[in-house]
Amino acid sequence: MKIRRIPESDYTRAKGKLAPSEKEKTMQRMRGMRIKMQHGNKLMLARPGSARPGSANVGLSSARAPGINRLCTLALLVLALLVLATPASWAQVVSPNLGSVPSGPATSEVLRLTLSDAISRAMRYNLGVIESDENTRSARGQRLIALSSLLPQVSAGINENVDQVNFTALGLGAVKIPGIPRVVGPFSYSTASASLSQTLFSYESIQRFRAARSAEQAAQLSYKDTLDVITLTVGNAYLQVIDARSRIEAEVAQVQNAKALYDQAVDEFQAGTSPRIDVTRTEVQLHTEQYNLSVARNNFEVAKLSLGRAIGLPLGQAFEIADQLPYADLNPPSVEDALKMAYSSRSDFRSALKSVKSAEQVLSAAKGQRYPVVAVNGDYGDQGPAFGQSHGIFSFQAGVNLPIFTGGRIKGDVTQAEAALRQRKAEAENVRGQIDYDVRTAFLNLNAAKEQVDVAHQNVDLANDNVARSKERFAAGVTDSVEVVQSEQSLASANDQYITSLYSHNFAKLALARALGVARTNFSQYLGGR
Repeated sequence: MKIRRIPESDYTRAKGKLAPSEKEKTMQRMRGMRIKMQHGNKLMLARPGSARPGSANVGLSSARAPGINRLCTLALLVLALLVLATPASWAQVVSPNLGSVPSGPATSEVLRLTLSDAISRAMRYNLGVIESDENTRSARGQRLIALSSLLPQVSAGINENVDQVNFTALGLGAVKIPGIPRVVGPFSYSTASASLSQTLFSYESIQRFRAARSAEQAAQLSYKDTLDVITLTVGNAYLQVIDARSRIEAEVAQVQNAKALYDQAVDEFQAGTSPRIDVTRTEVQLHTEQYNLSVARNNFEVAKLSLGRAIGLPLGQAFEIADQLPYADLNPPSVEDALKMAYSSRSDFRSALKSVKSAEQVLSAAKGQRYPVVAVNGDYGDQGPAFGQSHGIFSFQAGVNLPIFTGGRIKGDVTQAEAALRQRKAEAENVRGQIDYDVRTAFLNLNAAKEQVDVAHQNVDLANDNVARSKERFAAGVTDSVEVVQSEQSLASANDQYITSLYSHNFAKLALARALGVARTNFSQYLGGR
């Protein structure tokens, strides 16, 4: 069934055919109806009969407007707060490996920075290295504290005492001894003494010392791993600077080509052999390349700042990179040999194994709280009204302490130590899996980057030949500027791919050194540089 829309004239005639009584009732209801419409700060009263179809919806929308405005205002405030809070959150998320402690004031000379110099500076001033070194010192302090429980504790002191004794307060007032008053003193005496205490046997203390020693060794290995990570971080930052500089050189060449093409199009247009559209098209291409050059220069300066932050250069120090790090092929070992090398040399894996050993010793110490503890202590001194009238005094005590009931404390310590041990074992297995992933990924990236360098190099040669032929055809009037612009865009894309492939290849070699755990010591063999 089709529904026919009633034309407006038919609708008006249909309204006129209403019964008079119904029409009167309708008009009365409309006269009593007040539609409040908010407009600014004024309330408007709609006249009866002035409401159009849909006017009630308009009033409803107007009534909702203040609420919508308030919601919009609230959303803008929240967005502003997020924008203001974002830098602080970024500062909290930034890794300490990307930060450093600036090393002194800047000089007026331009520093020539080699890759080896950059890594050497990072080993001294990078924040990640500093924090890892301090963590090692903290672990050494924990070991010394644990060792102190096994060593003798010796102390000495000199005391001067003045006393007055009330025998009545001590309950001796009812005992009357001739010649002894109820209150004696004040009287004084001096004491010079030395005391010694020694735990002869405590299985708990022995195991806690061993656990602290293993934890210190884990911290030292973690520090060595941090040096590897910082080498990778700084090497990557150095490669990014080289990459950004190469892009500037490529963009400068693109701007020169675009400028020459634009000048040629202008000359031909003035000579009447080329249309105006060729001039416009080449001018747009020139401006595009100039824009790309500006972006490349900015990226270069930002990359230099990132490198300076990572290695702790003085604030505002001008420098330039001295190493080019051109393409150099690498003959790595097989994947199986690389994995064996990584498992034996990766400091993070060895640190994880030491952490497992430390957790096992902590668990043994927790269980050792049930064993007896043998300890001795004693002191010897000289005491008297004055040191000239003194006499030697001493005391000695030896004992064995065996816990019988501790209210579940030992069981709670054992439960916590068992949970910590399971966590350390899981973390060690995770590091083992991460090493396998890092090595295999490094090989994949290295092989892919090598192929990409070869292909990109051939593509650059072809793109250069294509540009040269397009310019010849344009100069001969065989084609217009579209072909030349497209060929130049292809050349720019080829140069970009080649630069990216060189960076990827160098970074893949450095990442392989990191995956094998030899980045700090052998980075020059994998990457090159002076």
